Amino acid sequence: MSSKMEYDYEYKYIPVAERVETYIIPVIFLLILIVGVIGNGILILILLRHTSMRNIPNTYVLSLALGDLLVIVTYIPFTLFVYVLDSWPWGLTICKLSEYAKDISIGVSVFTLAALSAERYCAIVNPIRRHVAGLSAKPLTVLTASLIWVLAIVIAMPAVLFSEITSVPVLGNRRILICNPFPEEFGEIYRKSMVMFKFLAYYLIPLCVIAIFYLSMTWHLTLSTRNMPCELPDSDLHEQIKARKRVGKMVVCFIIIFVICFLPYHIYVLWFHFNPTAMDDFNSYWNTFRIFGFCLSFINSCVNPIALYLISRTFRQKFNKYLCCCLPGGSTVCGRNRTESSITQGNIILQKSRRINETSASTIRRRTQEFNSTGVFEMGSIETKLPVVTENRSRK
Repeated sequence: MSSKMEYDYEYKYIPVAERVETYIIPVIFLLILIVGVIGNGILILILLRHTSMRNIPNTYVLSLALGDLLVIVTYIPFTLFVYVLDSWPWGLTICKLSEYAKDISIGVSVFTLAALSAERYCAIVNPIRRHVAGLSAKPLTVLTASLIWVLAIVIAMPAVLFSEITSVPVLGNRRILICNPFPEEFGEIYRKSMVMFKFLAYYLIPLCVIAIFYLSMTWHLTLSTRNMPCELPDSDLHEQIKARKRVGKMVVCFIIIFVICFLPYHIYVLWFHFNPTAMDDFNSYWNTFRIFGFCLSFINSCVNPIALYLISRTFRQKFNKYLCCCLPGGSTVCGRNRTESSITQGNIILQKSRRINETSASTIRRRTQEFNSTGVFEMGSIETKLPVVTENRSRK
């Protein structure tokens, strides 16, 4: 809600007990809170505890999960009670901090997705460019993730500096309090400028960057399927073509999720603040659309771990292991899973050692590049069979 609503709020005010969203929003926000805390919490735990998961893309995934967890913990609980209590009950400090945390989280999320798309593009299209340039991959990634947080914190500063508690008259002499990110003394120009700036910085520009990198990567993967070695067996060729198409579909899904989660919210905000007759045209349809876009933008904070669970077999196995430990009788299952995992990892290490000793130097370099591209997204599965084919050909 903004200060623009104050002038007509007295006539459009509906008591909190008579609103449908009073009973729907708390349930939705509670589900987002539970799913988001569990999903992002386990994802962060997995990336911090398992050294095998500490690679370049997972550094960005960790930053993304931290940003999502920040907005879930610091903003959603306070906003949930606003729909139940009608007036803002938390005071000026919580108002400033909640708005600040929300903007930081959105900035970290979209900037990290843009950086992750750039990293994925470089890893798939030209994986040796970074090594040729003499850059150290992991320190550079940590530095980039840190700069993303600094940028998000700086851009979100107006929220913590200028957010205020506004008193709005309703139903005659009664007044309610709202947490208003747009101070009245700054006027309409500041409000419209901030709305447009957030639309560009938090949505349009990052979306263009993500779309360019992901579509370029998808195009590269599609073309590369036409240039597969003719010596490969038909079954191997078919399997690798399917793997590359699956990666292409995956990156397109991330673009669609990003658009769906944030587009309705920005449509409503732009319409409300830039349409001169918005207050007169505001009706039950626009109120429903506003609530839908508001909820969908926060659902994005808990949907990323779900997407990774469906896409990544590695993350799914580790997530199930941590989740079963929290259930009754889960300690026995977890112990058995740890034993099986240790045996499996031992076999994998032995197989890798044999392949490294038997393959050529070019094969070793290619496998190193694949390892840098693996992790939660399991990009390395695209090329995993090429060293075996090379080995068989060398023996012949």
